[in-house]
Amino acid sequence: MLKTEWKLSLRGMDMVLFAICLPLVVLVILGILYGNQPAYDGSGHTFLEQSFGAIATIPICAGGVMGLPLVISEYRNRKILKRFQVTPVTPALILLVQILVYTLYAACSLVLLWLTGKIFFGLQLHGSTTLFLCGYLLVLLSMFSIGILVGGVSPNPKTAGVIASILYFPMLIFSGATLPYEVMPEAMQRVADIMPLTQGIKLLKAASLQLPIDYLLLPTIVMIVIAVSCSFVAVKFFRWE
Repeated sequence: MLKTEWKLSLRGMDMVLFAICLPLVVLVILGILYGNQPAYDGSGHTFLEQSFGAIATIPICAGGVMGLPLVISEYRNRKILKRFQVTPVTPALILLVQILVYTLYAACSLVLLWLTGKIFFGLQLHGSTTLFLCGYLLVLLSMFSIGILVGGVSPNPKTAGVIASILYFPMLIFSGATLPYEVMPEAMQRVADIMPLTQGIKLLKAASLQLPIDYLLLPTIVMIVIAVSCSFVAVKFFRWE
């Protein structure tokens, strides 16, 4: 199933554009425009170092919040899930395969972003690489759980597309993934703090910049709660047709 789904995804090219090319373009543009300029908070880190964690969440948002719901709901609409229902395949396995496909995209994007930033812009992670990767995995699971929830319970692709768009575009623009959180007005920051991806970006920034543990606690709790609750609901109320 994983091999087949990976081939189908590559043929569509959507994730290649939005999960691989888009984050790379954002990184290169920010690197060219700001280079090694100091970050806004006066922490001594460069603008690009502070923004790396946020840029790295773009493929997670594209795959988890937009890609997953549309694929699952489309399979339901085309009666593919109905055929799976009479086989030993479980809802958990179907969702797991889709998660693995988009995880591969996120992993490839992360490696490409790191190499590009390191080679061309002198990017450095001042914090723990292990902690950053663990945080990245937690953010990935959290965002993907939202996607499988939307895709798992939506009655048709149109509904899934509407819900996914309502979640995807505000988080992509206002959570700090593309527009830096630090340059937003205070009122906009308060609104952005409500979005799950904003907390995920704060977690990655804290891990990559080696900020105090206080900066990690709340985002970590939020990510865990979202991942567990959304995954449970998605599997529990999964719609075959």
